[in-house]
Amino acid sequence: MIILSLETSCDETGAAVVEKKDNEQFVRVLSNVTATSSSLHAKTGGIIPEFAAREQIKAIIPVIVRALLNSEGINNEAIKQLNNSKQFERANEILKKSIDAIAVTSGPGLIGSLLVGVETAKTLSFAFDKPIIPVHHLLAHLFANFILNTEYSILNTGKMFPFIGLIVSGGHTDLLLFESASKFKWLGGTRDDAAGEALDKVGRILGLSYPAGPEIERRANNQQPTAKFHSPLINTEDFDFSFSGLKTEISRFIVKKHLTERLINEVCHALQEAIFAVLIKKTIRAAKLYKINNILLGGGVSANQTLRQQFELTAKSQLPTAKISAPAKTYATDNAAMIGAYALLNYKPVDWHKITALPDLYFD
Repeated sequence: MIILSLETSCDETGAAVVEKKDNEQFVRVLSNVTATSSSLHAKTGGIIPEFAAREQIKAIIPVIVRALLNSEGINNEAIKQLNNSKQFERANEILKKSIDAIAVTSGPGLIGSLLVGVETAKTLSFAFDKPIIPVHHLLAHLFANFILNTEYSILNTGKMFPFIGLIVSGGHTDLLLFESASKFKWLGGTRDDAAGEALDKVGRILGLSYPAGPEIERRANNQQPTAKFHSPLINTEDFDFSFSGLKTEISRFIVKKHLTERLINEVCHALQEAIFAVLIKKTIRAAKLYKINNILLGGGVSANQTLRQQFELTAKSQLPTAKISAPAKTYATDNAAMIGAYALLNYKPVDWHKITALPDLYFD
């Protein structure tokens, strides 16, 4: 089966063509195209929802066309040689003949952004008479691990379950237990700021560019800290998180201090340590409690190499049988390939007119 998938939950505009053959266990990515408006949001230090949706309206059709053409081996240079009419004609042929279904992020996310993807997908579903699958954006982050060329690519999907999944992104931090692609239990999540949100907010205090995560990671690697910040809720028996207090703690730490490069790097290192310590401790504890050896990471923060390494080291000493999996970095941040991957592994099409944007979609 081949699926065209769309992702517009926040500020990215993504389209991908993904495939899963009957005799294969993993999802193959035939194309994955993402248009970003991050440079626009960097000027304001964060995402302005209306600006994001406007940029997505401009980008969605060109991104879909490019994803369809790329899926047939037509590279970007070759696409540039075709006029708009030829591009649309070829994309139309591919959609008709090669695409079996359409998947789209239905939530959670920004309502204006979600509507761009949902209404586009519904239109394509109706016009081309293709089944349509609504996809939970957060769950899809974990299923990016099922894309071929991850560490698990030599195994079959059956061996992935059950697993503990940690979603750690700019807007969410959640811990779940999966028994199958469609059967899961929410164990806990953030009570306030998400981990990625805390990174961005502290980044703003330090005068770093938006999004701050990649720069914080780079700076953290350049400095051993003398400072140490607390890891909120690290010793509680639940699986909840809380990161809003870190912003206040760091604000107080740097007040009246001159923000030298050394101090900024030191704060970045200590901030990562504080956040990662509680993420790792609670995830490993959940795996021990439920006697589960597979731990899957997902979300933009999971692209952080230090987080991945610390997970591996901690698991090796505290849960030697554990297998830690994280997506290729391309698929850790928001992208359409993960939406298609989850749709293929949890194929549940619905009538196109029943799909709606669900900005507050939670874990049912």
